[in-house]
Amino acid sequence: MTTPSATPSAIHDIGYRHYDGPRLGRAYILRSLFVQNLRAAYGLGRPAKAKALPFILFAFMLVPALGSIALVALSKEPRLLIRYSAYTIDLQILVAIFLATQSPVLASRELRSHVIPLYFSRPVGALDFVLAKFGAFTTALFVLLATPVTLLYAGALATRDPKAKSLLNARPGDTPSHVDSVGTHTLHYLGALTGCLLFALVLAALGLVIAAWTPRRGFGVAAVMAVYMLSSTIVLIVQGIATTQGHYEVAGWAGLFSVFNLIDIVQAKLLGATSTMDVPTSALAGPAAALLCAAIVAGALAILYTRFRKAGTS
Repeated sequence: MTTPSATPSAIHDIGYRHYDGPRLGRAYILRSLFVQNLRAAYGLGRPAKAKALPFILFAFMLVPALGSIALVALSKEPRLLIRYSAYTIDLQILVAIFLATQSPVLASRELRSHVIPLYFSRPVGALDFVLAKFGAFTTALFVLLATPVTLLYAGALATRDPKAKSLLNARPGDTPSHVDSVGTHTLHYLGALTGCLLFALVLAALGLVIAAWTPRRGFGVAAVMAVYMLSSTIVLIVQGIATTQGHYEVAGWAGLFSVFNLIDIVQAKLLGATSTMDVPTSALAGPAAALLCAAIVAGALAILYTRFRKAGTS
């Protein structure tokens, strides 16, 4: 029996050394997380199939605006232009599909791959992580909603009657073509942009908080669509019954339980837009709807914070 010869131990220097470069800090990390998630919402930096659906939906969102502009240009009737504040509501099914398909991309990828503890090993906490995702998805939705509205605005200015008057200077008997002014369009456009921002904030909050409950993307898509369809259907049924029985105020208040109705109330009551759906006549409806929007966003952020903080310690 032979015994192995005793050899002295040695430590080899293979070239590793500490990082001596600049420490960019928490702000840089937050900005990087924001950009990463914003790109992910549109499939940028990912395979072509990840880009297909968001960009197809984005293109479909532009088609009605282009058609409306062409119709106004040919007919010289500014009344045929789609109302800025109604655009998102009219195309809500496309917005809902984008919300359902892209929410899990931002909310569940890290949960599925169990890498959240790696994020939290750096100088970034659960709140930073949530705010970066929420800000990125809000921005992605705002781009989706505001781009066609901006296109409508540009088309309206390009096709407007140069002799048009402002609504502020309009006289009794003036036709809509006489009040097709730059000031009027700008006022309505800015109000619609505010509505787009509100839509983006509330929809992003709801989409992320629903999708974050499951690491499976398919389940997340189904859950977001189910919440949208059920809430919209139930509200429509309640409003239909209330309207049939003459309870118009009840029909208006029922809109608080559907996101698109809810924000339509804010637009109609606080932003001076013409209502697209049933809205309450009470002066309290606008502040109540705005407070509910704020509560939805705050509540969703609190739930997301709890969800990701727990995932970061498991």
